[in-house]
Amino acid sequence: MNNTWTQRWDDRYKSEEFAYGEEPNNYLKEQIEKLEIGTILFPAEGEGRNAIFAAKLGWKVSAFDISEEGRNKALRLAENNNVSLDYQVGELETLDFHTAQFNAIALIYAHFPAAIKSEIHTQLDKLLKKDGIIIFEAFSKKHLEYVTKNEKVGGPKDIESLFSIEEIKADFPNYEIIELEEKEIELNEGLFHNGTGSVIRFIGRKK
Repeated sequence: MNNTWTQRWDDRYKSEEFAYGEEPNNYLKEQIEKLEIGTILFPAEGEGRNAIFAAKLGWKVSAFDISEEGRNKALRLAENNNVSLDYQVGELETLDFHTAQFNAIALIYAHFPAAIKSEIHTQLDKLLKKDGIIIFEAFSKKHLEYVTKNEKVGGPKDIESLFSIEEIKADFPNYEIIELEEKEIELNEGLFHNGTGSVIRFIGRKK
């Protein structure tokens, strides 16, 4: 990932306000409460709202992002909530995670650059234990219509960075599909996710 990409996220996260709020994503909250508590990884976790929610439930939480500003904010929020996170900064292949380390991985609006997004999914799969769970919510390719009409809903503006059901099936072929759907939802998350959007939601269990 280039410096422009990193700088974009540092700029977004260095302001006092939380870009996507301090409350967890609704889908993450709904799904994680169904699972047995264990170890969980949050890729592209930004300011930490979802990771901190999991930690408050008793999960052993790891997270990563390319933004140092995001990490700083997440650790302050964690301290305010009396929880701790293993939060690393950098690109995934350089970080200190291990094969079959996690019981769950939560990909919540983890929109990596289009050229590497499938490769990152492959790398993440190796970090998940057998019978581990993926929780995924991100903008669908159809979302391009929504963000064109209303920029406040957020999300990438290039179709290659958005997701389809077919891509998820291809990226996670060795999973039992518990749920996989494209859905129109209303977002009200901080400064940058506001309005009607189209998302892919996926719950998968690793075979």
